[in-house]
Amino acid sequence: MSVLSVIVPCYNEEESVAIFYQELLKNEPFFAEKELELELIYVDDGSRDGTVAEVKKLHAQDERVHLVSFSRNFGKEAAMFAGLETSTGDYVVMMDVDLQDPPSLLPEMYEYIQQGYDSVATRRVSRKGEPPIRSFFARRFYGLMKKISKTEIMDGARDYRLMTRQMVDAILSMREYNRFTKGIFGWVGFNTKWLEYENVERAAGETKWNFWKLFMYSLDGIMAFSTAPLMLASVAGVVFCLIAFAMMVFIIVRKLIFGDPVDGWASQVCIMLMIGGIQFFCTGILGQYLAKTYMEVKNRPIYLVKEKI
Repeated sequence: MSVLSVIVPCYNEEESVAIFYQELLKNEPFFAEKELELELIYVDDGSRDGTVAEVKKLHAQDERVHLVSFSRNFGKEAAMFAGLETSTGDYVVMMDVDLQDPPSLLPEMYEYIQQGYDSVATRRVSRKGEPPIRSFFARRFYGLMKKISKTEIMDGARDYRLMTRQMVDAILSMREYNRFTKGIFGWVGFNTKWLEYENVERAAGETKWNFWKLFMYSLDGIMAFSTAPLMLASVAGVVFCLIAFAMMVFIIVRKLIFGDPVDGWASQVCIMLMIGGIQFFCTGILGQYLAKTYMEVKNRPIYLVKEKI
């Protein structure tokens, strides 16, 4: 029998653990028909509620349920990587525990894998139930990434993806500390089938992603798969050098023709503040890339395990 590993990152999701398990098991007839042995891996990302206890309850009644519990919160990216490292399946799928990634799509995804695809990825065609401001900036982010990065990142893409072992091994070979999995999926390549579906509301609990966290996550994605911000800083420097040269020529000509009237100090102050702001902005861009490099060269582990079942 082939093994299907289901990776489920969790952070304070005690209400959703059992609900997800029951929903996943509705596919049992399909698993039996295709001779698929299930391996369900819950990755606890340092939860402070009863998430670990709920997973242990499931493990007591079903040995196919496994647990990887972190020593603290390392983030969803680390949880997904830990799940991939722990998985032993011929096929691996990553899913959110809140059921926004419908388990009912698994049979269709598996059929595409059997047709020769290396992975079947999902994307939402609507953002119903999501705050309009978040939807607006999310679409702007994906549009920006298409322009500044050579890596394919699909608008509305989810982490919900079924992959062959070959693709999983390729992802695991990328052991970078600052991870942006949506970009890694595109960077490793492989033949991918995109599956579209309508947005699904959470089954229980509350989202752990606020606007600030999503904004910082988008910056991680831009810096991980594009050097365009560095080019922007360079272009800004060249443009302002040209402006400064033009202003020097203007001042010399004005001196020769009109003398040197003492006026325009307010506009000069504004220009100086603007140029100073641009300089600090460009320095900040360099600082962000330097900070990412600093974290990489420390060579710290991506996560630390407290308990494993």
